Amino acid sequence: MSPLPPSGGNSQPVRRGRALLIVGALLALAVGALAVGVGTGHASARSRPAPATGDPSALQPVITSGSGARPTPTETPDPVTVPVFNKSARSIDDPSSIWVVVDKKRPLHPVDYVPGDLVAVPVAHVWEPFMRREAAEAVVAMFAAFESETALRMQSQSAYRSYDTQVDVYNQDVASNGQAFADSSTARPGTSEHQTGLAMDISALPSNCSLAACFGTTAQGQWLAANAWRFGFLLRYPADKVAVTGYEYEPWHFRYIGVDLATQMHNTGVTTLEEFFGLPAAPGYD
Repeated sequence: MSPLPPSGGNSQPVRRGRALLIVGALLALAVGALAVGVGTGHASARSRPAPATGDPSALQPVITSGSGARPTPTETPDPVTVPVFNKSARSIDDPSSIWVVVDKKRPLHPVDYVPGDLVAVPVAHVWEPFMRREAAEAVVAMFAAFESETALRMQSQSAYRSYDTQVDVYNQDVASNGQAFADSSTARPGTSEHQTGLAMDISALPSNCSLAACFGTTAQGQWLAANAWRFGFLLRYPADKVAVTGYEYEPWHFRYIGVDLATQMHNTGVTTLEEFFGLPAAPGYD
């Protein structure tokens, strides 16, 4: 162990040298720390070396932003399921069904059928109309919509007709015009849609082209042809389907079939019940 330096004048240079050595060492440490901070703490994630590990995922570059970002996988949407219209949901044979198909080859059974829920229809009319309750409510809604949308009016010409009434109507037509003509315009008793309580003949109010083909050119006829389906009605005897229905064009005759079926027929463009349900055409009686 060296003896302590004397406390005289020679000890001051020694102290100064030691201080310089200490300051130098501190400066070196500071510079080293700064270099490490620049090289690691502020380095881009792209240049950061992969850690030394056996995990394969550690070898993947760390992407933070920019054009190199991985695209987000998109999910394939589930296919849209379109419900199939059930043509068997209601009977087309039962006279109490709103889908019953009545034509020259499909008479009602029994032929003198009378609906059990007939009610008066509170709309303007020539002869007081009666229909089945569901159809009557739909008529009221349809008439109200027509008046609201057009500021015009229409009226019922006739609606439910019993078997006995149809006997009188048909016989009068035969007497006036002959049977061949009557069969093209008036149903034989037991084959009339009016007997179901689901059909209505509609005319303009005030009257214009009532029960005539020109009704189709009136504001009432055109609106009905375009909008009746919204309320569950079908223009039953179109001009281009005489060979299918067996009746001349009747733009005034509308048959209630319910909104679901009327909408389906409208959307698919099928205009007769015979074609929609795959039934034989009915141009004449058997």
